[in-house]
Amino acid sequence: MLRLFLILMAPYALFAALTFSTNNNKDVELLKTFDIDSSFLYDEKLNEMKSSERARYQYKHFFNAMDNAYIFIPRIKEVLNEYNVPAEFLYLAMAESNFSTRAYSKKKATGMWQFMPRTAKLYHLRIDDYVDERRDLIKSSEAAARYLTFLHNKFGKWYLAAIAYNCGGGYLSNAIKKAGTDDLKVLLDEKKRYIPRESRLYIRKILALALVGNDEDYLIDNEYEFLLNRGNAYSLATVKVSRGESLTRVSKILGIPLKDLKSLNHHLSHDFTPPDVKTYDIYIPYVKLSEFKQKYHPESIGNIYMVHTVKSGDSLFSIGKKYKVPYKIIKDFNRLTTSRLSLKQRLIVPIAVKNSIDKRYYMVKDGDTLDSIAKANKVTISFIKTINNLKNNSIKIGDKLYLNE
Repeated sequence: MLRLFLILMAPYALFAALTFSTNNNKDVELLKTFDIDSSFLYDEKLNEMKSSERARYQYKHFFNAMDNAYIFIPRIKEVLNEYNVPAEFLYLAMAESNFSTRAYSKKKATGMWQFMPRTAKLYHLRIDDYVDERRDLIKSSEAAARYLTFLHNKFGKWYLAAIAYNCGGGYLSNAIKKAGTDDLKVLLDEKKRYIPRESRLYIRKILALALVGNDEDYLIDNEYEFLLNRGNAYSLATVKVSRGESLTRVSKILGIPLKDLKSLNHHLSHDFTPPDVKTYDIYIPYVKLSEFKQKYHPESIGNIYMVHTVKSGDSLFSIGKKYKVPYKIIKDFNRLTTSRLSLKQRLIVPIAVKNSIDKRYYMVKDGDTLDSIAKANKVTISFIKTINNLKNNSIKIGDKLYLNE
């Protein structure tokens, strides 16, 4: 009887062994993408973190983050692939922000990849009154991929690039010098503390997230099998719209709820695209791309929108006089219930394009700069650039610049 039982159970035991072997092989391959030796699978803290992470997943934290990001995860993977960055670095973004473009830290890091202002500008992400491209799904991912590539070229291993992303290249260089090696186990030494505790946990957190996301059996057992293929069925499309275009108008044209469109375009600080460029990229669901091509036609905007930051002495009346706009329009446009303003308050000022450019113009002379012209005519540099569609502060003798009277 026992012999019969063992014979009947043999296939199940073999299947279990094969499943374990398959999962183990996948985990080993995953570590290889980070240039980490397979022995790190037995790291005690990694396994503790993986277990605690799984406990959190019982509350659907991991899966909700994956589910909410389904529409843009395939595009981010494409961006990483374009720069030859392992797709598993997707989990670095998850560790940083849970894929939230609205994420913000006390250190002023912002967006899904948590860029600091200095690093963001170094990688040509625009940050001003109109946009914060650290919140741009694609542009921030491209910047992150370029930054990770730079770190990989500098340190030679992907796990080092991930650590440097967290604590900085200079800190990691000093840590490797002190340790006399770049071996991961040495750098993570709890007593020597070559790298900060946050960074020691950071690389393990990325790996723990990747290992769980890589565990198909676990996903199936917990009824999240749909996450394995869902991302392949959805994607994001990048489309160009005209300057000053309103997301509200685009949402009506495409029949997309405004809140959904805004969630894909958190890089826009307002409902409209920057007025100082001819076109600007926004994102829509890929399934709406054909409809966009058929229905979207740029409209000649009747207004451009300036963002005015309130300073000492400002009033709605003085601001209206400066921009030649009735102060009541400014009050209504910003839905103000009182005329009282506070310092550094930001107001959107709709300026009639016709009134802005048909009044008079200035011919640039030798020695002129945008700053000197703006001061002489009591307008801002930003205003001159906006109504003249200037991309930078460069001007030359003979240029005709429209000004506000």
